[in-house]
Amino acid sequence: MEFDFLSPVETDLIIDLKRLSSQHLSNKVVFHTQEDFPDISKVSIAIIGVPDHRGNNQDSREIDLSLIRLELYHLFPGNWSHTIADLGDILPGNSPEDTYFALQKVVSKLMKNKVIPIIIGGSQDLTYALYRGYDDLEQMVNLVSIDSKFDLSKQEGTALADSYLSKIIIEEPNNLFNYSNVGYQTYYNSQEEIDLIEKLYFDAYRLGEVCNNIAISEPVFRDADLVSLDLTSVKSSDSGNFTNFQPNGFNGKEICALARYAGISDKVSCLGIFNHQGSKQETALIAQVIWYFIEGIHYRSNEYPFGSKDNYIKYTVPNEEEDVVFYKSDKTERWWIEIPFFTNSNNKLKKNTLLPCAQEDYLAACNQELPERWWKAQRKSTI
Repeated sequence: MEFDFLSPVETDLIIDLKRLSSQHLSNKVVFHTQEDFPDISKVSIAIIGVPDHRGNNQDSREIDLSLIRLELYHLFPGNWSHTIADLGDILPGNSPEDTYFALQKVVSKLMKNKVIPIIIGGSQDLTYALYRGYDDLEQMVNLVSIDSKFDLSKQEGTALADSYLSKIIIEEPNNLFNYSNVGYQTYYNSQEEIDLIEKLYFDAYRLGEVCNNIAISEPVFRDADLVSLDLTSVKSSDSGNFTNFQPNGFNGKEICALARYAGISDKVSCLGIFNHQGSKQETALIAQVIWYFIEGIHYRSNEYPFGSKDNYIKYTVPNEEEDVVFYKSDKTERWWIEIPFFTNSNNKLKKNTLLPCAQEDYLAACNQELPERWWKAQRKSTI
């Protein structure tokens, strides 16, 4: 029933793609056609278009997602083993809420079947529908947004795409455990919004911080379930987006690196890419972002929370207040820090005993400097 919301990939596009060589990505993908729907039980990754831009107050705007597909499937895959399916599009409903409902149901069904959805939007308020897709999974959700804004606006008449995070925080059931923003630009966010992020113990990394050392974002993605990418976080000189000009932002290389971090995370189960403005340059960039995300998936190591602590080296750092425990993987040399959740009886949180971190956090702890994310996570566990 859920997949009835999906319309097939255009026949003419499939015909064009089938003319490519057997080495191209197009020949490694199973397509939803007029005659056939992919067997979901044999699929690991699903690509879905949602061309609904009404969240940006653009009712009549149409973006041709077939151009993104053309760019993507002209690329060559890596040494990939997972099966990829293109399930077509969820067309805009009579209202944005109709689109949310359809997207939520499709995404939930896919994740229940261990399929990772890659959503090509559409306005970023569709992130709300992706978040609601976790409702039936009965788990808390860590959301990471690559965005220059927090999208917490409360002003009357604000577009849904600029206020979707408020909707996520306020509405029940509230399954949001943590929100992290990667790449915010201070002048796009009010001081009230910045203070609220701090008050809720959420994580936020300024654009300059991430560009100066992009590796600091890797632990953030390692702890994420849902990743939402706003393409306006990329500067216009790299994206070709001059409709909504962005003088500053990530460059093409950096945004692809972030996509790979998201893909390589063992926890990330859904990616949304939003606010495509239709430029040829941005079309090519989206294709490469998706490529790097899929590449990352194929290099997942299935460590925590899926592995055993037996494969880690344990480090205990004495501290004035309490000892701080770190774990280092002997497989990937990645680090985690233990968060004591003993004060909280909520069963949903019991699996979150280890928080991804960097080696620099361990070295700082050795100097009696506790990581800020550790402090925030511990405070959050007692709420």
